Amino acid sequence: MKTDTENGQKGILGIHPVVFVTGLVSLFTDLSSEMIVPILPLFLTSILHVQVSEVGIIEGIAESTASVLKLFSGWISDRLGRRKPLMIVGYGFSNLVKPLFALSTSWGQVLAVRFADRFGKGVRGAPRDALIADSVTKEERGKAFGFHRALDTLGAAVGPFTAFWILTWFHNNYRIVFWISAIPGILAIILLVFFLKEKQKQVQRKSNSRLPKIGFKGLGRRFIWFTLVSTLFALGNSSDAFLILQSQNAGMAPSLIPLAYFAFNLTYSLFAMPAGILSDRIGRRSVLVAGYLIFALIYFGFGIANNATWIWVLFIIYGLYYATTEGIQKAYIADLVPEGQRGTAMGTFNALTGIAALPASIAAGFLWQSYGPLATFGVSSLFAIAAAILMVVFRI
Repeated sequence: MKTDTENGQKGILGIHPVVFVTGLVSLFTDLSSEMIVPILPLFLTSILHVQVSEVGIIEGIAESTASVLKLFSGWISDRLGRRKPLMIVGYGFSNLVKPLFALSTSWGQVLAVRFADRFGKGVRGAPRDALIADSVTKEERGKAFGFHRALDTLGAAVGPFTAFWILTWFHNNYRIVFWISAIPGILAIILLVFFLKEKQKQVQRKSNSRLPKIGFKGLGRRFIWFTLVSTLFALGNSSDAFLILQSQNAGMAPSLIPLAYFAFNLTYSLFAMPAGILSDRIGRRSVLVAGYLIFALIYFGFGIANNATWIWVLFIIYGLYYATTEGIQKAYIADLVPEGQRGTAMGTFNALTGIAALPASIAAGFLWQSYGPLATFGVSSLFAIAAAILMVVFRI
């Protein structure tokens, strides 16, 4: 069924064409990425013999890099009035460097490739989210971001499943997985370049414009408080690499961990769009608070899990946390700031929450080695509960 969208374009199955194509690009990119993510910590610890604390450093630096760059790319896309060029640079860079994990022989080389991959993510993220927000009305924004997250996460679900079969066929050869991940990545670049049609906007350029920096000027009080609370939450949200390592500790076979990740992403994909639609109807805050509380429950569960059965259950429910937060946060930010500043706002939000990813992952690695997994996951749960309480008390 086709419907008219805000700017008069015909929708595909009721979804704006820009949102639909962007979703497909993310689907193939995440298929490529998530073939790698579930096995990278295992590759580091079992093949390259890297310490858990070093895994935390790698993941923290990588994610912080991506998030800080979103500020600059979002600001630039606001200035240019165009999002697609930066998306091409970002998606192209990430998808072309990821297969180089196959050539890595040290944790420093893995860090360099992971840094480059996340550099690409940082360049594309804020312009893409701003483009989605600009393409639809406020009343359908949760649905649009939910649809995008659903396709993105469908790719993320298929990725670990594909990795599982490759590892099975090639006797746990991680490097083969890295090489094959290039195929969906190239498909994503083709879709983006030839099928995404962006309506160019004329943006007045100021002669005294300065280089972008992290800041809240003109973005509004509610946006400021929401960003600060989300940053507090992010300080306890360490890399998913620790979930993967805990799965192995609890007795799950390495070849089955990508399947558990598949179950997590499948749940995320199935519930992302319904959660977005729910936020359109009852408000973003209620859905976000529920997501924070789900996170607290899941992380505490990982901390005390001592068998593979519980790991399966926790990964499945973990998908609900992502479904009720990731797309909803972006829709909420778009609600709080005007169209011409959405790229900057998305970037500012991701810069601060992403910077928090570095100390979060480093601290998680330290707590793990010093006090054990329960300390790592218990602290994360406390941060999530604190963020949920602040959202309710201050009615952010």
